[in-house]
Amino acid sequence: MNAPAATAIERRLAISGGEPVFVEPLHVGRPNVGDRARLHRRLDGVLDRGWLTNHGPCEREFEARLAEHSGVRHCLAVANATLGLQMTMMALGVRGEVLMPAFTFIATPHAARLAGLTPVFCDVLPGCPQVDPADVARKITPRTSAILGVHVYGQCCDVDALAAIAREHDLGLIFDAAHAFGCSYGGRAVGGFGEAEVFSFHATKFANAFEGGAIATNNDALADRLRALRDFGIEASGRNVCLGMNAKLSEIHAAMGLTSLEAMDEIIAANRRNAQAYREDLADVPGIELIAPVDPQQQNAQYVVIRVREEEFGLSADTLQRVLRAENILARRYFSPGCHRLAPYAGDDGTAATPLPNTETLSRDVLALPTGTAVGSKQIDAIASLIHASRQRASQINMRGEE
Repeated sequence: MNAPAATAIERRLAISGGEPVFVEPLHVGRPNVGDRARLHRRLDGVLDRGWLTNHGPCEREFEARLAEHSGVRHCLAVANATLGLQMTMMALGVRGEVLMPAFTFIATPHAARLAGLTPVFCDVLPGCPQVDPADVARKITPRTSAILGVHVYGQCCDVDALAAIAREHDLGLIFDAAHAFGCSYGGRAVGGFGEAEVFSFHATKFANAFEGGAIATNNDALADRLRALRDFGIEASGRNVCLGMNAKLSEIHAAMGLTSLEAMDEIIAANRRNAQAYREDLADVPGIELIAPVDPQQQNAQYVVIRVREEEFGLSADTLQRVLRAENILARRYFSPGCHRLAPYAGDDGTAATPLPNTETLSRDVLALPTGTAVGSKQIDAIASLIHASRQRASQINMRGEE
């Protein structure tokens, strides 16, 4: 495990010429591998069978395990979550406008645009990363045909409120659950809400398939359309029934996904320990607030995200990120700026068409810190000490990059 180069923080900060606390970079999302011996056995089996893609036994087992875990009838493995979102909107026949939060990864609106739709961005709740249902309701027009909710940081958005709005206005309801595999809402596993929910198994997710995603649904007809769409528009009988794409997950990726699923309880436990350690170490730092779930036992703790309130802390989130990165702590700005200020959805100067004040405030303040199985209490103590030291030296850092 990457240990700090120094135990005391009473030292010259690296941003002004000191030695970094960490010798090697400490990432927000270093890949979790699981049992390498099991992975190697699975990979040997794939190579021995000579069945490398096109819905082999690893992919089918991976889908079955995902469906069982999520409590749904169907879980279709796909090449990545972006394609999964695009396919879901296409298979549902969504047209015109789709409502979604601007506080999300850029892949969310891109998937809608690639499906021929117009993303309409909504604000989040004050001080919260989840979409504001009231703003969603306000932005419904005759062109609106779907709501795309996002479970940000593994914390579920208000599923019940969005479902009520969708029913009232006869809209489709989809969830971007890229952060939310292994999470639950109201005692039910994420996966069975709305018409479909889309998971990500990218390498940085706590459960990964190197690269990949999955679409979970209880809608039998939708699942059939998605299977054809995933495979060039060819249904199980071999007949081409629609315009399709190649979005299959290979056997190699599925083998990694299965191995990762076997380790998920251990990984989630490590994430929760890390989140608690950060919570304790940063509890007395003015201006630093952890964005915490209402019920930690219902989320995977995949992300540890702080709000940096510049007025109290003395530094902006951008400046604190620079301080930490100089120490080889690769903190990330998830998500800054909001999608409404990114191309191709904003003007050339980043001007947003619609003001989203809560999103602006949150995007300005957030900073994701390293966690996962590659991070332990010593690393977290060192990171917290650096954050303490940064506040103590805020005026010097702001004036000339520290003393």
